[in-house]
Amino acid sequence: MNEIELIQGLRNGDETAFRYLVDTYQDRVFNTAIGIVQNAEDAEDVAQEVFIQVYRSIHNFKEESKLSTWLYRIATTRALDLLRSRKSKKRFGFIQRLFGDGNEPLHELPDFNHPGAALDRKENAARLFKAIAELPENQKTAFTLNKLEELSYQEVSEVMQTSVAAVESLMHRAKQNLKKILEKKLAE
Repeated sequence: MNEIELIQGLRNGDETAFRYLVDTYQDRVFNTAIGIVQNAEDAEDVAQEVFIQVYRSIHNFKEESKLSTWLYRIATTRALDLLRSRKSKKRFGFIQRLFGDGNEPLHELPDFNHPGAALDRKENAARLFKAIAELPENQKTAFTLNKLEELSYQEVSEVMQTSVAAVESLMHRAKQNLKKILEKKLAE
């Protein structure tokens, strides 16, 4: 099924087209989400939300970009929304504890190993992913899409709705920041 047929099938509510979409893109959407949220259960939730959103809003897809670009954009947005929500809850919980209204611990980033990390490099991969989690959102997104999902700078720029030069700058800063973060952690 080519992209035009797929989009038309989705717009017509064709269940086979939707199954094809999910089968074709579920791993990519999940990997994008896990690269950002770094939690398998959350990534599964994000992936499910992405496909629900596509099902509900396929009629709004303007076909100005590839369908995969649109999916990456939705996945990135949903994953970042989840992180923002989590940060907001953390701040609220901290404030509650300051005033004695709550006993919930702050959420700590769990030990994390990306499914693609080689077994003999788990410890280094965990350090890297914890460092990636400390990057600013836009750097984390660009780095995840380029290095983990292997999208080109052009594709990343389409997903992030920015210029290729901006993506190059984000990647440069992300690499510099990761180097600083990892050096600091190794020194500790």
